[in-house]
Amino acid sequence: MAYYLGVDLGASNVRAAVGDDEARIVAQARRPTPRTSGIDVTEAILAVARTACAEAGVDPTAVVAGAVGSIGPLDLAEGTVDGPANLPDHVGRVPLVGPLSALVDAEIHLHNDTAAGVIGERFFAERNPDDMAYLTISSGVGAGVAVDGRVVAGWDGNAGEVGHMIVDPAGRMECGCGRAGHWEAYCSGENVPAYARELHDGEATTLPLDGDLTAADVYGHAADDAFAARVVERVGEWNAIGVANVANAYAPLAVYVGGAVALNNPDAVLDPVRERLPNLTFVNVPEVRLATLGDDVVLKGALASAMTGGTGDRSQLAR
Repeated sequence: MAYYLGVDLGASNVRAAVGDDEARIVAQARRPTPRTSGIDVTEAILAVARTACAEAGVDPTAVVAGAVGSIGPLDLAEGTVDGPANLPDHVGRVPLVGPLSALVDAEIHLHNDTAAGVIGERFFAERNPDDMAYLTISSGVGAGVAVDGRVVAGWDGNAGEVGHMIVDPAGRMECGCGRAGHWEAYCSGENVPAYARELHDGEATTLPLDGDLTAADVYGHAADDAFAARVVERVGEWNAIGVANVANAYAPLAVYVGGAVALNNPDAVLDPVRERLPNLTFVNVPEVRLATLGDDVVLKGALASAMTGGTGDRSQLAR
């Protein structure tokens, strides 16, 4: 039996899983992502990897290969994350490939989290589509894309930052990156509350606009609050424009949508996109589906990458 290591480095949690050569998760571990320093993040990754291996009864050096799906931006040449998104600036650089490779004494593949997501959805899909995208709408917005069976990575591993496509040239909302008009500035879980406050023009609402407003509040009140419903409708319009941009750029046959915002509000997020896409796309209209792997999409994508030499292509399964 061969064993593989998958790691998911997110802004909130670090997860690791050991899988077997049938792509079954044997054991996994998680802990909160440190917000202190890059070295502390690296140590947390090594700790969950050791714990997962111990739970699986596997010595780390017995792992055949590993992979990491990580928040960006990546530095593939160095095998690091350089100033990871949604972590404090002082975290700085996070070494990934070198320390993990030393732990398991095997090759480690590095992907941004959405690329790992498209690898996972493609690997575990029944039809294994060659042209598809995985879109996450969560604390941020991003996409992983496969074209002709190849995952689009970019020279530095940072392709797929579609959340920073401009959907609003007027630039009414500022993105966390400091630039205005980006898709993420309107539709991410972090920014929906700010957009709601921007849209509010004095009408009655049950939303706590002056308090600790969350995206969950906005979506949760949309059924019985006219203003919340208007916010959700406008967010749906921006999401449709963003997905249309992805469709026009890459011509995917299917777009799998995941991330906490979509997974917790599938109809409110996906239906407006499905309704508007036919009038927004020049090429084929992709099928828009809820991601099938839920919160495990990046972790399972990392395992699939480890099993296939970084490609997610089942024909490349190591034997």
